[in-house]
Amino acid sequence: MISQNTIQQILSRIDIIEIVGSFIKLKKRGTNYLGLCPFHNEKSPSFTVSPSKEIYKCFGCGRSGNSISFLMEHEKYSYVEALRWLANKYNVEIEEKELSPEQKLQQQSADSLYIINNFAQKFFSDYLFNTEEGRDIGLSYLKHRGFREEIIQKFQLGFNPEARDGFATAAIAAQYNLELLQKSGLVVVRDDKPMDNYRGRIIFPIHNQSGKVLGFGARVLKTTDKAPKYINTPENDIYVKSKLLYGSYFARLAIDRADECLLVEGYTDVVSLHQAGIENVVASGGTSLTPDQLRLIKKYTNNLTIIYDGDGAGIKAALRGLDLALEESLNVRLVLIPDKEDPDSYVNKVGAAAFNEFIANNKKDFILFQLETSLKEVGTDTTKKSALVNRVAETISKINKAEDFTKQDDYIKQCAQLLKIDESGLHTLVNKFIREKITKEENRQNRDEIFSNNDQQSGTYTPEDDDAAALLNKDEQHERAIVRSLIEFGTRDWDEEKKVADYFFEHIPIDELDEFIENKNLIPAIRTYHTWYKEGLEPNAKSFLYHEDMELSSLVVGLMDYNYEISPNWKEVFDGKIFTRDELYKEEVFSTLNYLKLKKTKRMIETNQQDLEKPHTAEEQLILLQTHQYLKNIEIELTKQLGTVIFK
Repeated sequence: MISQNTIQQILSRIDIIEIVGSFIKLKKRGTNYLGLCPFHNEKSPSFTVSPSKEIYKCFGCGRSGNSISFLMEHEKYSYVEALRWLANKYNVEIEEKELSPEQKLQQQSADSLYIINNFAQKFFSDYLFNTEEGRDIGLSYLKHRGFREEIIQKFQLGFNPEARDGFATAAIAAQYNLELLQKSGLVVVRDDKPMDNYRGRIIFPIHNQSGKVLGFGARVLKTTDKAPKYINTPENDIYVKSKLLYGSYFARLAIDRADECLLVEGYTDVVSLHQAGIENVVASGGTSLTPDQLRLIKKYTNNLTIIYDGDGAGIKAALRGLDLALEESLNVRLVLIPDKEDPDSYVNKVGAAAFNEFIANNKKDFILFQLETSLKEVGTDTTKKSALVNRVAETISKINKAEDFTKQDDYIKQCAQLLKIDESGLHTLVNKFIREKITKEENRQNRDEIFSNNDQQSGTYTPEDDDAAALLNKDEQHERAIVRSLIEFGTRDWDEEKKVADYFFEHIPIDELDEFIENKNLIPAIRTYHTWYKEGLEPNAKSFLYHEDMELSSLVVGLMDYNYEISPNWKEVFDGKIFTRDELYKEEVFSTLNYLKLKKTKRMIETNQQDLEKPHTAEEQLILLQTHQYLKNIEIELTKQLGTVIFK
């Protein structure tokens, strides 16, 4: 892991104009820079880069971020890969964070597996092209399937010899560890002898997002009842099937350009379509889609088109994972290949142009297709139809993000027509599933909790809701303000002995955050600041802007975003000095901290009051009364302080 000290060194040298300007041409326009957006096609520049805020924003497609997110978006790097790119650019020596013994072993194992896989890929590719057996069996098979040599080399396809231990012997001779060779899935041990696991098979290397080989898919060539058609790498430290999509490394830029991902089942489907010039395609490997795979697609586009065989098995395979895709807000369409063909055979049969035309003209809406298919099976059976209505309503309820409201409403209208049921009834059923999901989840903010309780108890809106919302909004503003003050002013002097951060954590101890901060989304920012501060670093807004956790980064960017600034012409209109937040930071920290302490005190008074109303002994009653008086005195003092200017 890259140490926080190294990250801070990298961040201190970042020049967003220099970085973005390495990839696109920028022209100075006022205080900002302008260029053509690299994320969508445009003729008039709308891509703006702000050197002062260290962010970019395209007013055409809406893409925005910082230097690191630009590298992640444009080059499809991971966060760590982007940091390493920047470290190399600015000649920063990378210091690795001290790992635990278990972490070290896991990292060493992962590094070793990458090295073994790289050796294996080269061995299989070399054997395919440069041996008689490889050319006669493996290469002739691939060419018979219509694959040209350039596409075979692009995807680094190979061939494992028929011999019992051809690869195993070469790997052991190269001094690779037998235990790790077994862990990689390339070698098995039988009768105390190492032997090849993929012998006599075509090899399909599976790459990660940076092009490293994670594992392999191996296709058998000889027809046999015993051997499976495909063997895949077993799960290990680097190969996790649920997080992978075959071909994503080669497709990532094309998906981004096309703003659409085509999903097929098999390895050969991907290779054939790429060869035909259709490069925005990946394969699921014939398994149900997982949340991680869907998030990988969403990293590049919101538009997913699933292309499967038109038989019953293909349809069922396509429908798996639908609800997960909807929850990720993906726009899902389905295309079924006709005439018992698959994408591989069909593109070779009709050509790239006809294939693209067929896809464009035959996309079916996923939900409506599922409903139409199910209606044929249900027929006139009332019980089955009732179950189908519930299933459809539950599926539509997965589209529950605010920005997708119109889409959900449209689905309800169309599905009600197909089912021949009342639209309002289906709407009610969809809302029922949404409410059930909400009640199962913990409410993250008090506002959600109040509104949820109100809905469940009465189902009606009351004026008290406005009061509650106003109070919550006020609390929310103060909580956000204190976190913003900590991030902005934490390293400033509070007095001669301590910094603002020291004063903050004296009054709000890190292990008591839950008692002061009700918006739990803010707590990770405070904990992260505390960790950095205790490590001797000097955290600031920039530290969070480039944080690996994009949610945390976005949260802090939101905290630092101001709607209003003092006009530079103010002094020309009004006399007198206008104090800035910079000059009044102590007052801001003091007042926001006191507000949180006052809020906690009021809660304690309320709890104590409730306890007073219960039966107690005379001695217990006296203690509770004394506690009440003590808390009221604190409340009065805090209230006075909040209304008094105490700094000069």
